[in-house]
Amino acid sequence: MTELFVHAFILGFLFNAMPGAILTESLRRGIRGGFRPALEVQMGSLAGDFIWAVLGLLGAGVLFTLPQVEKPLAIAGAVLLGWIAWQALRDGLSPMPAYDPFSPATGGQSAVTTGAALSLANPQNISYWTGLGGTITTLGVAANPCWTAFTVFLTGFMASSVLWCFVCAGAIAWTRSFIGPRTWMILNIGCAVGLAYFSGLVLFRTIG
Repeated sequence: MTELFVHAFILGFLFNAMPGAILTESLRRGIRGGFRPALEVQMGSLAGDFIWAVLGLLGAGVLFTLPQVEKPLAIAGAVLLGWIAWQALRDGLSPMPAYDPFSPATGGQSAVTTGAALSLANPQNISYWTGLGGTITTLGVAANPCWTAFTVFLTGFMASSVLWCFVCAGAIAWTRSFIGPRTWMILNIGCAVGLAYFSGLVLFRTIG
């Protein structure tokens, strides 16, 4: 079980460190408000990851591979990415805000909600957890793993995910002091382009 925990811990770091919409949104909000809003986006996504993890490891994730379920969820995710891309573009074309960690606009419930929504609407999480549930036997557990094995795996994965939330938010808060108005504009517009690309890609692959 120790080997399984270690493998799950490493997988958690790799999964969370992948560039994507959540990291982009954490960076965008962290530049504006520092550590707290970046952490709130990460924590929100962690709640979504936990739900997908439980469903995937229980085998319920197979349901979401059905076209009747997967396609509407993918379209909803594309719309969400497009909406956040518009927000990023709007911020990039606006003056760089002064850093104010006590301003209500820097985070709060919307940052947590956005992180959770991005995670729940991410089609990648469906295939990731549905497939991962069947690979536990290759990560240090004999055939027909018991509920203890699933619990150990989920604990290891979530432990590294929580640690990553603080590492990521801390790194963003540290680097924001080097960012000026021009960099603010470039980063936001770059994030907007990237998010819009992923939104279009999801729509193209889903509808096409």
